[in-house]
Amino acid sequence: MMYTFLRFPEGKPKAVTFSYDDAPKDDVRLVEIFNKYGMKATFNHNGGGGRETNFTAEQMHELFLSKGHEIAIHGALHRANGSLRLIEGIREVLDNRLMLEERCGRIIRGMAYPDTGITRFPNAPGYAEIKQYLTELDIAYARTIGPVDEEFPLPVDFHAWTPTAHHDNPNIFGYIDKFLALDLSTKTYKSMRFPRLMFIWGHGFEFGKKNNWEQIENICEKLANNEEIWYATNIEICEYVEAYKSLRHSANGHIIYNPTVIKVWFDIDGKLYSIEPGETIRV
Repeated sequence: MMYTFLRFPEGKPKAVTFSYDDAPKDDVRLVEIFNKYGMKATFNHNGGGGRETNFTAEQMHELFLSKGHEIAIHGALHRANGSLRLIEGIREVLDNRLMLEERCGRIIRGMAYPDTGITRFPNAPGYAEIKQYLTELDIAYARTIGPVDEEFPLPVDFHAWTPTAHHDNPNIFGYIDKFLALDLSTKTYKSMRFPRLMFIWGHGFEFGKKNNWEQIENICEKLANNEEIWYATNIEICEYVEAYKSLRHSANGHIIYNPTVIKVWFDIDGKLYSIEPGETIRV
């Protein structure tokens, strides 16, 4: 065996996800567009203290959760973690999580950094300290805001998860064309057949302010109905990658055990395999 690569559910080599911040009322129209084209998105909601989400518990369920979308943390007061003392950063995340879990009636493990996030650290704590408290608070991932990454990789570090690009990036349709054109079949050079992820982010209110709703319509239409793509929320991608990394392999690689509750797909030298929760297979 030469190479083993993750494949998304049903053996798909590509995934698409969206992340939208601040929970403006514009998200009502935005989520309708995502639903129309079969997209899945994560909506990052603020907490109380003057930055509370615009949506009630009933609306969260009806508009987002019942349609398969995710609600995630975006800071109780929308303050940049890199600019806060540790205790302030911890409260910023924990207070927001407690509020959202109570409203949603489910576990919230996802997050997008508010404001300038982890781009600067003027008040002593660095990224290592922030990652530590996020891990201890059981936050599975935290999305950053850049720089642009048009190679479409899965993140090495889910607490510094860089998206592909903002929806208004002037090259966004070029990035989408490049993503769709990628050939990850056995015809591609072996070490380059790793999975790819298109991750687009922004704020729903931007479409309202600019009156350019056709931008997200065109993005979704271009990405829709593709048999190579898994459409997923941020947490679904994170948890699937976690499950893949949790697989146990024998020393020679021929025996694989899945200790997780998620069915996992993978490619070994061009041959597709899947493994059920609790299953052991020989390859």
